[in-house]
Amino acid sequence: MVTVYETAYNWEAYLKYGTRKFFKAKQTIYSQGTCGGEFYFLHKGLVRIVTETATGKERLLNIVLPNQLLGVQALDQNTHFTTAIAVKDSVLYHFSCEEFNQLIMVHPELFKLFSRTVIHKMKILLDRINLNALTSEQKIALLLQNVCDEFKNYEVPLYQQDIASCTGLTRITVYKILKQWQEDNIVEIQNRKYYIKKPDILRKLVT
Repeated sequence: MVTVYETAYNWEAYLKYGTRKFFKAKQTIYSQGTCGGEFYFLHKGLVRIVTETATGKERLLNIVLPNQLLGVQALDQNTHFTTAIAVKDSVLYHFSCEEFNQLIMVHPELFKLFSRTVIHKMKILLDRINLNALTSEQKIALLLQNVCDEFKNYEVPLYQQDIASCTGLTRITVYKILKQWQEDNIVEIQNRKYYIKKPDILRKLVT
């Protein structure tokens, strides 16, 4: 499985321009409303991206897996309109504006990639912000759909606990929904891994 970032570049060569940081599970990486001016590369772990609605409720927007970027929307030093929270202990590389500019000067070919990345991420986040309140089924469907769309692959590299942590649902709720989907032949479970057999049904659930 590869992301749009891995397709053309091996990020290991660029990590030296950033600062390695460790975040414990449930620790906030950046908060909605705070000033931006940096982005992160997720080296290990799992991060969920959420936003707070006008009523104060937290809404899941996206899930970030290893070898993906986060926070690029606020690289122009505007405020973050989302919050990033580590789902499990995670290792990230922090890139400030200055470090980003240095990186682009040394590797100008990355500028086009970053432009595509920002457009892609903005589209995902804006689509999710405009959704109405989701049911438990829709939250799981949205999470799995995001993973499939990002990786262009229907094998989901998440455990049941990861899904529960990302969506804010209980493990029992997640288990019941996935079990029903398995019976309906929407997903297949093998060796604790999930395989999406009918992605179109998941898309219909969230639209």
